[in-house]
Amino acid sequence: MTVSPDKKIYFLSDFHLGAPDYESSLVREKKIVGFLESIRYSAGEIFILGDIFDFWYEYKTVIPKGYARLLGKLAEITDSGIPVYFFVGNHDMWMKGYFEKELNIPVYYEPRTYEWNGKKFYIGHGDGLGPGDHGYKFIKKIFRNKFCQWLFGQLHPTPGIGLANYFSRESRKKTGTADMHFLGEDKEWLIIYCRKILAKEHYDFFIFGHRHYPLNYPLGKHSNYINLGDWITNFTYADFDGNNLQLKKWED
Repeated sequence: MTVSPDKKIYFLSDFHLGAPDYESSLVREKKIVGFLESIRYSAGEIFILGDIFDFWYEYKTVIPKGYARLLGKLAEITDSGIPVYFFVGNHDMWMKGYFEKELNIPVYYEPRTYEWNGKKFYIGHGDGLGPGDHGYKFIKKIFRNKFCQWLFGQLHPTPGIGLANYFSRESRKKTGTADMHFLGEDKEWLIIYCRKILAKEHYDFFIFGHRHYPLNYPLGKHSNYINLGDWITNFTYADFDGNNLQLKKWED
């Protein structure tokens, strides 16, 4: 695939809309919508790498209340012919066809590889990759289990979504600001994971979300790991113009 000289490919992640409360979430949502509007004429493709929502579960005929501005803007962008791709995060993995049917956005559950202008990309949300974090990896298997998802779906949306939002808030309290600091090359699980992949196959760029720490880290002379940061405190994203990939901060 090629990137047109007048276009860019954009990457962003970790909006966590809904947290910590409606008012602050709405402010962030408006900033994200403003950003999407600002890039719509320069975007060749847009990749959203997970955790759009702090919690998302699609019942058969019900989705969580809110987010009309963002969902409408995404529909407007795809209707105009600009492809948007979504990689599920650990907070919004319970997708069941709404994005594909209503927004024309493909949804992916595992990392995928791409190549533009001879540059190879490895792209995903980033949760559960690399060594360690065995507790979360166990929980992820439960959350991904179809029967467990069906059981949750038997709850009425009011207690179901309320219960899920409670546990999401409690999880955030426990992790605190751990995702806002660089842990060192030997402790950053995604760096370890990238190096393991590089030992088998070359990629020019590894792009992930999840960590909330904006980072462009060289893995060698010809490969970089990029973490996109978040849209809670950093408001960062990456763009690729066909030759160079840059990590940037958006100023409203």
